[in-house]
Amino acid sequence: SQFQNLTFDPPYVMFAANQNTAGRRKDSVVNAEQTGEFVYNMATFDLREAVNISAQEVPLEVDEFEMSGVTKTPSRLVKAYRVAESPVQFECRYHQTVRLPGNGKMGTTDVVIGEVLGIHIKDEFILPDGKLDILKIKPLARLGYYDYTIVESVFEMVIPGINEDLRAGMEGASKKVR
Repeated sequence: SQFQNLTFDPPYVMFAANQNTAGRRKDSVVNAEQTGEFVYNMATFDLREAVNISAQEVPLEVDEFEMSGVTKTPSRLVKAYRVAESPVQFECRYHQTVRLPGNGKMGTTDVVIGEVLGIHIKDEFILPDGKLDILKIKPLARLGYYDYTIVESVFEMVIPGINEDLRAGMEGASKKVR
């Protein structure tokens, strides 16, 4: 699966999942649609083995938390569990699925969009200015094939001549933009 932030006011995120090798929709997609909610758990370098194990195709009754050796922790706003070891987790309300047609059994992709209702960030990953310590978190990024990478540098680029409304929006400060 792939994950992406979409917008900030209100915050929306998406994950995308191709069909499985039998040509069926993945459990994560079906669960989000049926329950009306899901949790995004940030995948990090420290969690890479658990992420890889949880990517296996297993029957619906298999507990992927147990299989991958991570700890379930209750959410506050949705029924879906969070991964306790993940430094950042988003509790989300399902919004919609966009189905992208593809070729063969696995080509079709479901893009699941959800509104973020709650965010959990472990204190040790928050910098004094309130931003995430991305270099400490080391989030995984999918490159394709079997390749992944982690974030190893961060730099800022401010748009030349940016006005205050756009600056506030880029910073996710929705209350300043309204």
